[in-house]
Amino acid sequence: MKLSVILVSHNSQNALRLALNAVYQSIFKSEFEVIVVENASTDRSLDMLQTEFSAIRLLIYHDSQGFSKCYNQAIRVAKGDYLLLLSPEMIVNSDSFEKLSHFMDQHPLAGGANVRSVDFNGDYLPECRNGLPAGWPTLLKLIGIAGYFPRSVPKTENQNDWVKEFETSETDTLCSSSMLLRRSAVARIGFFDERFKTFAYPIDLAFRLRNAGFKTYYYSKTYFIQLPGEPLNKYSWAYMSHFYGAMFIFAAKYLFRLPVIGLKDIGEIYPSQYEVE
Repeated sequence: MKLSVILVSHNSQNALRLALNAVYQSIFKSEFEVIVVENASTDRSLDMLQTEFSAIRLLIYHDSQGFSKCYNQAIRVAKGDYLLLLSPEMIVNSDSFEKLSHFMDQHPLAGGANVRSVDFNGDYLPECRNGLPAGWPTLLKLIGIAGYFPRSVPKTENQNDWVKEFETSETDTLCSSSMLLRRSAVARIGFFDERFKTFAYPIDLAFRLRNAGFKTYYYSKTYFIQLPGEPLNKYSWAYMSHFYGAMFIFAAKYLFRLPVIGLKDIGEIYPSQYEVE
């Protein structure tokens, strides 16, 4: 099977219905599957899925779990060569699967990719490209690995080499809302670190992919539309504990064991350069 589309749902009934309809209306020549992880919703999402989308593969958690654990569970049962981890608020374009599959086929070192995203007004969302959450650039500098994130932690804000919206380029990080992964690459480095329950699990995975010699990309030749979701309360204890807790875990994980970006057994003599198409 070529592609597995994976969504994690928590009280997102209306957006999830739109997202799944768009997935099934997409044009794709190869076989694909859809896996939905129902993460303890209380808004009748489960009834909607069982009634309207009987073709999906449904995994159910009755107690709320972290995103990384939900995605790992779906990846374990997925059959696709490529894994598209999609937020329920994301509406895929009709040609997205075909273009993304072709891109990954043509880039065998691509371990993962972000997809150009716009909001419901059509405005570009720069975080889909290579942005880090606020505070992360400072953290990476403090623990001494900012040099491994040159596209995300620039020396100056006005660098001319920032990847533009319509340029496909290698990047440093992956975006949680629309993340395409090569299954064989994930199998090689390991699944998401489940200590990162809500935040930073894509950053950690992208770092491990690149450390293993794979590349991560921003792909601009198609786009997804992001619907408005529930605003986050950034002053709540839950948000702060997960957000800053993820920063602490990441720092502890790499502070005393600085990784080396390796290129072993992938046929390259010199360190890989950032590519722009």
